[in-house]
Amino acid sequence: MYKTEIKLSDHFDIKRMLKFTMPSIIMMVFTSIYSVVDGFFVSNFVNKTAFAAVNFIMPVLMILGTVGWMFGAGGSALVAMTLGMGKREKANKIFSMIVYLTVAISALISLVSFIFLPNIASILGAEGKMLEDCVLYGRIIIVALPFFMLQFEFQSFFITAEKPKLGLLTTVISGVANMVLDALLIAVLDMGLVGAALATAISQSLGGIIPVVYFACKNSSLLRLTSWEFDGRALLKTCTNGSSEFMNNISMSVVSMVYNIQLMRFAGEDGVAAYGVLMYVNMIFISTFIGFAVGIAPVVGFHFGAKNHDELHGLLVKSLKIISVCAVLMLIFGELLAYPLSYIFVGYDEALMSMTHRGFVIYSLSFLFSGFAIYGSTFFTALNDGLTSAIMAFLRTLVFQIAAVLLFPLVWELDGIWFSIVAAEIAAVLLNVFFLVVKRKKYNY
Repeated sequence: MYKTEIKLSDHFDIKRMLKFTMPSIIMMVFTSIYSVVDGFFVSNFVNKTAFAAVNFIMPVLMILGTVGWMFGAGGSALVAMTLGMGKREKANKIFSMIVYLTVAISALISLVSFIFLPNIASILGAEGKMLEDCVLYGRIIIVALPFFMLQFEFQSFFITAEKPKLGLLTTVISGVANMVLDALLIAVLDMGLVGAALATAISQSLGGIIPVVYFACKNSSLLRLTSWEFDGRALLKTCTNGSSEFMNNISMSVVSMVYNIQLMRFAGEDGVAAYGVLMYVNMIFISTFIGFAVGIAPVVGFHFGAKNHDELHGLLVKSLKIISVCAVLMLIFGELLAYPLSYIFVGYDEALMSMTHRGFVIYSLSFLFSGFAIYGSTFFTALNDGLTSAIMAFLRTLVFQIAAVLLFPLVWELDGIWFSIVAAEIAAVLLNVFFLVVKRKKYNY
């Protein structure tokens, strides 16, 4: 019989792994779904230009939020390892320092980015009405940036605190608020793009505030916000551990910008809109892989810190089996749902619908490989090997994807853009195999 609460120190078989990571998986999928709802309302109740603008400026907003991912992934790996060493008080001091520094850093980033957002959007190629919409939407989101970063951060810390269900509950509350407000502010009150931005900003604020209140009060988890002191070594280790997530998110955003530039060149505004649909749906599919990787990472970190080498080996092998099954299912679902999902978003425009559907069919091939690339990078982060993880993330996104999206269209034009992600993910999987083999003796997995 399984215990009601699964501990990081437990032995994990596949069933226990799925049970422990399921809240994280659902949390990530749910986050993606309510982002998709955002896009649905903007596309169907505002207009095509506004939808393209949201997707055009979104990579910039994601770059601004990457500090939250870095501190969350890197900090939770360090905290989990510290807990595995039996140093709970030190773990809480590190946790508290990371949260407080996030608030201060995010406030500064929010102020600077609010001022310079029009210049950034203009440099990237937005102009006219699309530029106005980018700035309007982006500035409202930026006001809530500190909460956005905290929301990302606490998704990892809830798992390390052995409270993944509370992380899921927080995400559900935030997501439901976003969907309800989208319907109210856009469809009912006809507030257009402002309504979409307000709905997202308010939901992100809830996602950041609720965890702060929970961890600031007395609770039954492994973590609590306490008094803190600056620990330069811990901060450096956090940043090093999380550098892969930092690099990965920045790279993905930069890649999205390059995609948008290429799409504007080969297909115009319709290309950007089609790519937006693919990104919304892509988030739902790969969030399953991200949720599993993030969910199991604290377990890997704990057993690495406790030097449980057999358990570490078992976690890797079982994880790869789970990802293999999910990858095949994702590919099948992607191909089957390509038409209906495209129709839901842009069925009102026949040419755009056709472009989106074809892109979807090609792009879905990447789901067969992306899970392995995502897990490999997260696995090394959990082992506190931030450098290896960062190299993997950097090559996967900034090198492989950008090289492919710049070169493939020269031969296959628009189809080349859709195929570029597939080629990049295949290269990333081969890179993962290389590092897993080379590092095996060092980490005893």
